Amino acid sequence: PILASAHDNGSICLWSIQGKLVNEILPFSKYPSVPLTALCTDISTKMLLAGSKEGHIMCWSIESFLEDPQNPKNQIKEELCWRAHPTEVVDLFHEEEKNVVVTASIDGSVRLWHAMNGYYIGYFGQPRMFDFSDISRLILPSDVNSFPIIIKEESKHMEKNKKFEYPLVLDRDK
Repeated sequence: PILASAHDNGSICLWSIQGKLVNEILPFSKYPSVPLTALCTDISTKMLLAGSKEGHIMCWSIESFLEDPQNPKNQIKEELCWRAHPTEVVDLFHEEEKNVVVTASIDGSVRLWHAMNGYYIGYFGQPRMFDFSDISRLILPSDVNSFPIIIKEESKHMEKNKKFEYPLVLDRDK
């Protein structure tokens, strides 16, 4: 068994039952690290979901890591990140039968999202019925203007190894 804790610096710590830190992960996204406010897993613990103070949802694949945490090849892979609300996410859960993520925010809204791609399904209280069959229709709520980001291993690897040079130049005239 592994315990997960979310922190103000945007990291998630995974602990053994004995209290030993097993792994620490940070979201890989273009946004700066913000406090995480909600955590959940699916029933089969294949994925870990986190909600942030700024309304983002991040999804990691943890299945291979949990099978053998000591094996360095079994990494935790962030797969998806999307903006779910304009304000803080206070709760979320994954409904496995329909493969849906339900999110709640301090703005009072409760929204449904496709778990595989972060596409918006609808909100509780809407006049139409939820349509779970069409997972290819990309729409956004009116208060969200950024599309889901699917994180590929190649881009993650390239970002980590990117080197920047910032030479300091003394300009005596200034």
